[in-house]
Amino acid sequence: MKRDIINIDEEKCTGCGLCVPNCHEGALQIIDGKAVLISDLMCDGLGACIGHCPEGAITIENREAQPYDEVKVIEIMVSKGFNTVVAHLKHLREHNETGFLKQGMGYLVENEENLPFSVQAVKDAVHTEPKPANGSSCGGGCPSSQTVVFNPEELKLAPKGENGSSASQLRQWPVQMHLINPLAPYFRGADLLVAADCTAFTLGDFHQNYLKDKSLVIACPKLDSGKEIYLEKLITLINEAKVNTITVLMMEVPCCGGLQQLVQMATLRASRKVPVKAITVSIRGEVLEEEWV
Repeated sequence: MKRDIINIDEEKCTGCGLCVPNCHEGALQIIDGKAVLISDLMCDGLGACIGHCPEGAITIENREAQPYDEVKVIEIMVSKGFNTVVAHLKHLREHNETGFLKQGMGYLVENEENLPFSVQAVKDAVHTEPKPANGSSCGGGCPSSQTVVFNPEELKLAPKGENGSSASQLRQWPVQMHLINPLAPYFRGADLLVAADCTAFTLGDFHQNYLKDKSLVIACPKLDSGKEIYLEKLITLINEAKVNTITVLMMEVPCCGGLQQLVQMATLRASRKVPVKAITVSIRGEVLEEEWV
């Protein structure tokens, strides 16, 4: 059959791999230093990978190709874990592919007893993404969750002005735990800072002394819903992104301890070992405790 499907210009492709984690169907791999479409039936032709290619090597063409098969794709997705399944189904939802979305969900429901995660958790993650306040649609996905890697040159300490301000040390966007993609390139091998939402407002030196040279995720263990999703993402960051260290930055209030518990639970369930440092901050911005746990 003729349908839209991606085409990769090998001359332009540098093999950087940025397109691979952004192909939710798993249709792309780096082989012999080039991005390769490994199966027509896994490519939905929607082009989520295109915007992540810095060389413009990926385009969409209409050609003879095997029909896309959602059941075969979701079977492969399950073996890759909860976050990959959620990313794939969100991708279908955002492009109004309701037929494929129903097929994928149907497969999960029929095979729930054999899944390593709950179908309800998948449904919650796929359908509860925040929407713009004005109710408008963000075509192709809300900008709040669009992956952005900042230029390292812009992170250098800026000259202090009269107000004593210095440059932001934020390396990426997004930062909220529900919005991040744990397989984004800036998490690979990174020193990870898992910060409670309030800490940046209490610590005057947050950027220079805590965020600098780290990738960031933020969460509120008391107010945020979907803790199971957080746990799965932390496990993926440890096992697949292979983060180097994790620093948990939390407030002295009792509910904030839930953030450290989530991280420690993830380290227990993960197949890799990773050093974890816990830092507790007072509501006045004083460091009360700092230790490797």
